[in-house]
Amino acid sequence: MDKNLKGLKPELVWKHFAAICEIPHPSHEEDAIRAYIVKWAEELGLEHKVDEAQNVYVYKPATPGMEDRKGIILQAHTDMVPQKNNDTEFNFSTDPIEAYIDGEWVTANGTTLGADNGIGLAAAMAAMEDKELVHGPLECLFTATEETGMDGAFGLQSGMLKGDILLNLDSETEGELYVGCAGGMDVNVTFKYREQALEGKFAAYKVTVKGLKGGHSGIQIGTQRANANKVLFRLLRQETESYGLELAAVEGGNMRNAIPREAWAVVVVREAEKAIFEANVKSYEKVIIKEFEGIEDSIEIFAERVECPKAIIPHLESHSLIRAICGCPNGVQRMSIAMENLVQTSSNLAIVVSNGTTIEVKCLLRSSVDTEKAELAGAISSVFELAGADVELSGSYSGWNPNMKSPILHTMLESYEKLYGVKPSVTAIHAGLECGIIGAKYPGMDMISFGPTICYPHSPDEKVNIASVEKFYDFLLNTLRNAPKKA
Repeated sequence: MDKNLKGLKPELVWKHFAAICEIPHPSHEEDAIRAYIVKWAEELGLEHKVDEAQNVYVYKPATPGMEDRKGIILQAHTDMVPQKNNDTEFNFSTDPIEAYIDGEWVTANGTTLGADNGIGLAAAMAAMEDKELVHGPLECLFTATEETGMDGAFGLQSGMLKGDILLNLDSETEGELYVGCAGGMDVNVTFKYREQALEGKFAAYKVTVKGLKGGHSGIQIGTQRANANKVLFRLLRQETESYGLELAAVEGGNMRNAIPREAWAVVVVREAEKAIFEANVKSYEKVIIKEFEGIEDSIEIFAERVECPKAIIPHLESHSLIRAICGCPNGVQRMSIAMENLVQTSSNLAIVVSNGTTIEVKCLLRSSVDTEKAELAGAISSVFELAGADVELSGSYSGWNPNMKSPILHTMLESYEKLYGVKPSVTAIHAGLECGIIGAKYPGMDMISFGPTICYPHSPDEKVNIASVEKFYDFLLNTLRNAPKKA
């Protein structure tokens, strides 16, 4: 396993990315990575600030002769999504990411890599550090806690950014320039219950769904990958209708913005029905494998005997929960008519977890159309309210509308074609980039999002293409050299 990332090119980028991998920085635990950035800025003698939302700002004057160029802001976020395989022992709060070179890619050992958005962070720092780069007024904005609510972007203060152009370094397909993104909204559902004592002769099982690909709940939602929560609850509904299966505990998914890869439930069936139940689980696994053939390749669904719980979720509450989960809209709801192959509206049924008194259900909705987002939130709320749950909607933000007359877009189109002999694709993304929020805070800001090729973000299969990092960085430097002049 080759872990020498510093031997890759461009050296400055990989130097910083290797250092970032050594620093634990899951969402809400970003003090150490901020300290690294501040120390770096101090060592370079660059002006820097940290605001109340824990965003870091770094400023660098234009090189001589470039003072007449528009100021450019390089923007990335400081947190990463902490996802690991169940059989991987890892503590995101304390352990460094075990990044290694795998052929043409850099990936991690059983965990998310954090190339989203560690590569963007590293590229911005490299550009600021590059002594040979000729550039206009340059600054960095490193936002906090993007992955779980875009807290840093929402907490931006006016007057902190000086530049005219913002380059968001958080996209994941090299050769594409993003000029728009989806807005989002959180749906938080709570079922309340009092545990009921289990009486009679029962057999208890832990039913597990695992091996799903998961991935980013925006970028990968259009792939039609299986949602572990939906797969699990479909089985539970099937078995509760066949006979008196009862639910004792459930846990599926752990990140709102990741398609759930794994889910499990502790259930009980009467002793006389255990053979039927075991056979049904095996049959169900075959059905799901067949349905997702060509999309998923490692689905596992199985039931293991466990010790009988002393209490269960009351039948009425579990009956309502199971049916509400099965009825909850999930996945792609509408495709864009204006832009081919772009998801317009979607829902990710991300988390279902019980704790003995409540069952929490969390969904993330995305849409480039605010009214569609609101309608979808209303539909999901209706399903769960009819099931007797409390529903709260929060964290709503609008998308980023494309500006096809953008000066920096024109510059970057010309620059890319001169560098590589082809035109980059201009598109929008079904994900919640911070551009929409930043644009609302700084009206008139000219913005583009781009980045290297990252596959399977928000999952332990995450990997970044090495060659694409070099192309992305060279393109970034060329863009900075050719920044538009001030009017």
